[in-house]
Amino acid sequence: MDELPVVVVGAGPAGLAAAAQAVDRGLPVVVLEAGPSAGTGVREWHHVRLFSRWGELVAPAAEKLLAPTGWRFPDAKAYPTGAEWAESYLQPLADALGDRVRYGARVVGVARRGWDRLVDQARDTEPLSVRVATADGEERILARAVIDASGTWSVPSPLGGDGLPALGESAAADRITYRVPDLTDPDVRQRYAGRRIALAGSGHSALTALVAFAELAEQNPGTHVQWLLRRAAIGTTFGGGDADQLPARGALGLRAAEAVRAGRVTTVTGFRTAGVDRDDDGRLVLSSFGDRQLDPVDEVVVLTGFRPDLSWLSEVRVDLDPVLQAPRELAPLIDPNVHSCGTVYPHGARELTQPEPGLFLVGMKSYGRAPTFLALTGYEQTRSVVAAIAGDRAGADRVELVLPETGVCGGAGLVDAPADDDSETAAGCCGPVEPLSIGGRSGAAG
Repeated sequence: MDELPVVVVGAGPAGLAAAAQAVDRGLPVVVLEAGPSAGTGVREWHHVRLFSRWGELVAPAAEKLLAPTGWRFPDAKAYPTGAEWAESYLQPLADALGDRVRYGARVVGVARRGWDRLVDQARDTEPLSVRVATADGEERILARAVIDASGTWSVPSPLGGDGLPALGESAAADRITYRVPDLTDPDVRQRYAGRRIALAGSGHSALTALVAFAELAEQNPGTHVQWLLRRAAIGTTFGGGDADQLPARGALGLRAAEAVRAGRVTTVTGFRTAGVDRDDDGRLVLSSFGDRQLDPVDEVVVLTGFRPDLSWLSEVRVDLDPVLQAPRELAPLIDPNVHSCGTVYPHGARELTQPEPGLFLVGMKSYGRAPTFLALTGYEQTRSVVAAIAGDRAGADRVELVLPETGVCGGAGLVDAPADDDSETAAGCCGPVEPLSIGGRSGAAG
């Protein structure tokens, strides 16, 4: 099988980094991207500014591949938006990989050639068979290994409090969105201005939307948000504030708390949505499993996280944690009840290896339902995994990434003017918080 390619699923940050690693090792590689361009998912949150600097967003192998093309490294201390990350790095990297990257190629299944998952004897002797759907029909690509870097962006978690769509949720799809709205877009802004909005979720995406809607309410009377929390109390939802180890996260939490205090947001705790109905005026009425019912709203924004699409892995053998849906060996290291973005130590092929020989989940897909992921961690994953595929076990086991204690996952988010970048503690994971100027930009982990 040495002449067969490594098939990488997804032309996002982790997938393209894996392809660059394969090229660096002289391995044939094919990247299959369902969308029309590199970083299709990243482009969908183009207005969001990352919490990582450029210096933590470029894979070393990618930089090596880009160098002969005349590409220049962006300002290492700057914080890009999703659009900037895609246009200034991901697309140039995909272009440098050339025809190794195929667009409009959606992977719909992976199996052993000629054998289903029940058969033991074929696991080490037959290549992996990747079923691909394109505009011209279906095809089969044989692979020596498959690296699943497809992410989780395409599968947002539903509004329903039990993990399933609430009754009536699908029928109300015209009034429900599952992404942070880009309120700089005039059409999107008009959709929400002067409306009553239900916002479900308690993570950083929800806080980002909360702040954006509060600013909208300041300029458009009648705009009001009902913030739905499944937990019984707000508790630590706003983060650590001035004491938060991540300055941007602390600033975001403080601004969200300010919006609640100002009365532009009504907090509804202990609300686990069970149903969505329409009143006589067509507005949405949400009810909970405890038979509570909210006043009608015009729009619903659901920011309750994402989950991996495992449907096309049904004919290969995977071993996933039953809670996080992450590789079993990795799950204890990324449990969101214990870890945050800077505390997960670098890991690679050993933790990501599956019972199916040659199959690896990397990037955000490898984290399952865990919410926070660093690009640097994904780049180390791909370096180790490709080393293992190439037969370099020593290289796969070696750790070549040391996450600094500061400067990795602080960053922009809602920050217009980050703290002094020359300061050792500026925008860091573990240093003291400095004053930040916050505006209307969104934030995301990098």
